[in-house]
Amino acid sequence: NVDCKVTSRYAHTVITSRVANKAEEAREAVFEVELPKTAFITNFSMTIDGKTYPGTIKEKASAQEQYDTAVSRGQSAGLVKSTGRKLEQFRVSVNVAASSKVTFELIYEELLKRKLGKYELLIKVKPKQLVKHFQIDVHIFEPQGISFLDTYITFMTNELNNALTKVQNETKAHILFKPNIAQQQKSSALEETLLDGDFLIHYDVKRIATAGDIEIVNGYFVHYFAPSQMPTFPKNVIFVIDRSGSMSGRKIEQTKNALLKILEDLSPEDHFNLITFSSLVTEWRSSLLPATEENVEDAKNHVKTIRARGGTDINKALLTSASALDKAISAELLPERSVSMIILLTDGQPTVGVQDVETIQKNIKMAIGGNYFLYCLGFGFDVSYKFLEKMALDNGGVARRIYEDSDAALQLQGFYHEVATPILKEVEIQYPEDAVLELTQNDFKLFFDGSEIIVAGKINNETETFPLEIKAKTCHTGNLNLKGEANVREKEQVFQHQKYIFGNFIERLWAYLTIQQLLEKSVSAEREEQKSLEARVLELSLKHSFVTPLTSMVVTKPEDQQEDQVANKPTESGTLNTNKRALCFLYL
Repeated sequence: NVDCKVTSRYAHTVITSRVANKAEEAREAVFEVELPKTAFITNFSMTIDGKTYPGTIKEKASAQEQYDTAVSRGQSAGLVKSTGRKLEQFRVSVNVAASSKVTFELIYEELLKRKLGKYELLIKVKPKQLVKHFQIDVHIFEPQGISFLDTYITFMTNELNNALTKVQNETKAHILFKPNIAQQQKSSALEETLLDGDFLIHYDVKRIATAGDIEIVNGYFVHYFAPSQMPTFPKNVIFVIDRSGSMSGRKIEQTKNALLKILEDLSPEDHFNLITFSSLVTEWRSSLLPATEENVEDAKNHVKTIRARGGTDINKALLTSASALDKAISAELLPERSVSMIILLTDGQPTVGVQDVETIQKNIKMAIGGNYFLYCLGFGFDVSYKFLEKMALDNGGVARRIYEDSDAALQLQGFYHEVATPILKEVEIQYPEDAVLELTQNDFKLFFDGSEIIVAGKINNETETFPLEIKAKTCHTGNLNLKGEANVREKEQVFQHQKYIFGNFIERLWAYLTIQQLLEKSVSAEREEQKSLEARVLELSLKHSFVTPLTSMVVTKPEDQQEDQVANKPTESGTLNTNKRALCFLYL
């Protein structure tokens, strides 16, 4: 049974699996689940013959001894591991006596992120056998109103379609998927299940208030802001492409295919250039060119000629790109109100020129000087993702791993589409200082069409009205200045009598968002500041029972079975070597 409640973008999911051992001897029962990487596990328990064995979340250091002991005995101590671009696998096994039953329960929470105009709720379905009682039950409540809702199920058949029901009104949606045994079967002659794949729900909300929407529960608020139908800033973009020997074969072909499509998506107002690098750095043109039809076609012809060979001089390639933007701006070749960005794609470590990653990070930060945005795409698992992530965050961008799958070109295009439409710069959201405590990030360098700004915090108990002001730069000469106001009592009444809303969800949303932002900030912080940020993350993780990179969950087993196990939160920058893999959570 998968029971998911989404309240104002915040999802709370409970996965329950009941297993009976009908054999005359003890058997091993396995609970194995894949959950979104962006989720935090908050609880796990096993109930065997009426006795519950709970998971306990504690500081990672205090759980490390148990982990090390299990590893030294050759036991499998890592309960969670990465299983792809979006998922982590949680796996626990336990011996179940003859004629006994065990119930597994896993709970995780996540804040759904808006991308390209929609939210995505992903539930991985893989029971591995026919299940007499199988059910996915999703309730969504969005006070702003639901503008559209679609389901996409990768394993859907006509028979399974009859097991799916959707009910939707102005603010609520209920999706129930409850296939019987016959509907689950691949055929009447085979005792094999069809249920194997992704159960996806996509939706968006209505937006009427120009200054966004504020929601309040028990003294905590969340503010959503996602303007639309605004003109896009012209972009000045330099694509910096690794063509070293390690990119040869499918990688370079997929990169070229993606670039051909991306170049077609450039707007005539954009300016661009291509820099390829191996042991040598090559600029396609001596300066950025407008994205006219003729220039784009010339660039596409150049892309087709790229070949992979040589070493990897990341330092020189990025310094060259920053210098190219400096020259274009000083020569007044670029629009005054525009966004300048560098998009780096590489699959390996620097092997030529400056090779010390910390030196490269300092060099690039100094060269960019806060004037441009750097986005780093790491192709495959040989690349040092931690190096790319810090370099991107130091320079106002983000890092993303590109997985070596057949759709790598689509992954590249998808990332570009996320950053292709900047509509606001230097966004600042202001609230009364005497009314707000413990505020999450409230200033943002860029806002892209189709995404969403989320700010959360605690409201002073004496506050009755909650004013706000939003300031930002647009691509026109005039700047954006919006004002709004919320009545605290009226807003709190919205959630008073909704039967399927879980607890203080806005406080948990605030804690989740705060932890995510502190972890991101710590990546590029100096050592002392990093310690302070991590201490705050640990405090919040323990208080709200989140398994984060700084906490672990100890999974207790019956005394006569193997040692307790430890579940840690894996990170994208962690190594994925089988023997050194960061630990993850288990789920069924």
